[in-house]
Amino acid sequence: MPTGTSVEPGTDPVLILGGGLIGLALAHELARQGLAATVLSRRRSEAAGFVAAGMLAPHAEGLDGRLLELGQRSLERIPAWVARIESDSGLACGLRICGIVVPFASAAEREAYPTAAQGEWLDRSGLEREIPGIGPTWRAGLLFPQDGQIDNRRRLMRALERACVHRGVRFEEGCEVLGLVTEPQGQQTGEAPGEQLAAVRLRRADGQELTLPCREAVLCGGAWSSQLLPGLPVFPVKGQMLSLQGPIGALSRVVFGPGTYLVPREDGLLVVGATSEPEAGFGEGLTPAGQRQLQAGIDALLPTATGWPPMERWWGFRPCTPDQAPLLGKGPIGGLWLATGHHRNGVLLAAISAELVAGAMLGQQSDAGLLEAFHWSRFA
Repeated sequence: MPTGTSVEPGTDPVLILGGGLIGLALAHELARQGLAATVLSRRRSEAAGFVAAGMLAPHAEGLDGRLLELGQRSLERIPAWVARIESDSGLACGLRICGIVVPFASAAEREAYPTAAQGEWLDRSGLEREIPGIGPTWRAGLLFPQDGQIDNRRRLMRALERACVHRGVRFEEGCEVLGLVTEPQGQQTGEAPGEQLAAVRLRRADGQELTLPCREAVLCGGAWSSQLLPGLPVFPVKGQMLSLQGPIGALSRVVFGPGTYLVPREDGLLVVGATSEPEAGFGEGLTPAGQRQLQAGIDALLPTATGWPPMERWWGFRPCTPDQAPLLGKGPIGGLWLATGHHRNGVLLAAISAELVAGAMLGQQSDAGLLEAFHWSRFA
């Protein structure tokens, strides 16, 4: 694989290709480490970080293997990560370690869950205690008190943007990256032969096209990442969501049901998600079938919420890989790093992704083994 080069404080800016949650988290971390960073963002409102529900749920989602380890490591770091963002931005991020309940139709289903040993086992009465008004079909459950949520859509993204500005990160808004410019590497440096990043081609909001020289960049393009690196195994999985306004305190735990989850905010807003539509590609818009699926999930999980007033309906695109795990670390081009493909766990994994990739760029290898587990070459 190309060796790439580590970057040193005081060198030319690192270009962050994508202004979503992962791109902002990485730009903030690099800036905290003394590196200049510039975020190139086409339209941040389309980023998955603005549409996700913000669950912090490595256990409730039933992750396993190295992905579970990555999620647990990130969950441990999130309180300190959020504290740094809040300190730099002066804004609250809406972090709540409120616990997540996973309901099951039978005790046998509960016992077969991948992370059952790490949760508290609930019978029907326990479910009713934790989730008042839960639907009658659920007979058993798991409570993961260590899991939680963050208000990414209304708070975290805004706080991260302001924290980045505070740390000197530059932004190019409305800027579309059209392609990567490379040159041969290794001929004079003694490195292994390959391609080295030399510049990016971009189109600014006013239509001007230019070539911007750079030696280091991080691809954080989410579901659009393979448009810059054809063959990169990242593809969109569309998800539709909605929100209801419930009474404050009506639900204190997140409910992670099969196909539908309910995430209650402190002000009573209930975020309901999400469909999973890999066949939709980048097809925009709400669909009757997707909205019916969400309503059916509400009816089954929390029938009392069916009368709560609707607030918003939206959709977005998760960046998925064949094994639903992210691509992190050195890319196939020297000087190009990857932080993409987080599927439905981008909010959970933002803290550890920023730490690992920024650390590798600076030559810090404390978690090199974990980073290697999510290298793009596992699909080669």
